[in-house]
Amino acid sequence: MSGKLYGVGLGPGDPSLLTVRAVEVIGEADVIAYHSARHGRSIARGIAERYLREDHVEELLVYPVTTETTDHPGGYRGALEEFYEEAAARLAAHLDAGRTVAVLAEGDPFFYGSYQHMHKRLAHRYATEVVPGVTSFAAASARLGQPLVEGEEVLTVLPGTLPEEELTARLAATDSAVVMKLGRTFPKVRRALESAGRLDDARYVERATMDGERTARLAEVDADGVPYFSVAVLPSRVAAGRREPVGRGEVVVVGTGPAGPLWLTPESRGVLASADDLVGYATYVGRVPERAGQRRHASDNRVESERAEFALQLAARGRRVAVVSGGDPGVFAMATAVLEVASRKEYADVPVRVLPGVTAANAAAARAGAPLGHDYAVFSLSDRLKPWEVVAERLRAAAGADLVLALYNPGSGSRTWQVGAARDVLLEHRAPGTPVVVARDVGGAGERVRIVRLADLDPAEVDMRTILLVGSSQTRVVRRGDGEEIVWTPRRYPAG
Repeated sequence: MSGKLYGVGLGPGDPSLLTVRAVEVIGEADVIAYHSARHGRSIARGIAERYLREDHVEELLVYPVTTETTDHPGGYRGALEEFYEEAAARLAAHLDAGRTVAVLAEGDPFFYGSYQHMHKRLAHRYATEVVPGVTSFAAASARLGQPLVEGEEVLTVLPGTLPEEELTARLAATDSAVVMKLGRTFPKVRRALESAGRLDDARYVERATMDGERTARLAEVDADGVPYFSVAVLPSRVAAGRREPVGRGEVVVVGTGPAGPLWLTPESRGVLASADDLVGYATYVGRVPERAGQRRHASDNRVESERAEFALQLAARGRRVAVVSGGDPGVFAMATAVLEVASRKEYADVPVRVLPGVTAANAAAARAGAPLGHDYAVFSLSDRLKPWEVVAERLRAAAGADLVLALYNPGSGSRTWQVGAARDVLLEHRAPGTPVVVARDVGGAGERVRIVRLADLDPAEVDMRTILLVGSSQTRVVRRGDGEEIVWTPRRYPAG
């Protein structure tokens, strides 16, 4: 009868933090296996040493490489794969002989642990139990005396080996974070935290619960000598509380995309989370999750200048303000209003940034296929801020140039005739069968995307939540094998 395989989590380093079950398994096992580098010293064995018996059979699994180069024909990955296969075969021999094998793992066996490589190769062949352990980031949080997450905050765990740009994006987007595997990656992780605007909040924990434990503000840590067994921690923002205004604040105009969180960029998500104040049209502010201590200033959609000035006044008092805009803030949205007010002398020293978002034209085009695959023009059909004569003149010019058209703000409860008027203008230059994408509430619960002929465009089905994409003479509609219609505009244009 075969023996049983155990993956035993040992916790972060203090032998007293082993679970009762871990101690039981170690005590009952016939074979104790553990990994080490080529120097032969095993941290895992050191943690469990007080629980080992003299008659335990010990299997030392020595990595052929750790961070150095190798001449293995398969490279670094090939050398490790060969090692895992050989190590699994050694443990299988014990299991086939009926012996119980306990593989020791620092922290938790399934959290960046070496045990998982044995598990993948052996668990389908032998009875197996995994004994969870206290993770290093849980120990780090305890040693810092700061909660990791509270309420609805999100914790992100990252390996420091990720590319710097990926680290930066994820650190900017999350509430709380732990970055593992520092050591040589520390300078890169520090730069990523700084680029994400999170360096001041970051904490450093080295060898939590072990001899030589150290905690510090990460910004003050010297990169020389940072060991692999250290982590960077961004603790809970809620637990830390909102800061009091210090020095100059700033205004960041944030584009939330056409709908909810799926359309947010990581940078925008991070700015919305860290802002002291949210300012914007109530519908857009309502898309942002509520956070403890954050002030929300929602208003009507017709007070853009007043909203912009209010945001700048808050920033002048040292507050970090996010002006929330739908879509892309620079496309018929709040960026222009904020920059116009910010150009006044009294606000000249208030920092202002604009973060892009997915604009409605691009979102609708993606749903329909690729109607914007060639040159196109973007219009607002609203005549609230410009005369209709200007709108019609520009439509004729763009239609005469055979551009694909993206028509924003086509209609509302008080504007019902512009869509029909625009259709008639375009029919002066476009064939009646020209495809038009009618996209409403793209990305939202009421999303509806239809393709109609220009001559059949019905103003009654168009409102302010609708965008229209009108094809050029080259735009094509194709019905694919599943019955779905797609629209696309070739990138090549016929010679004149």
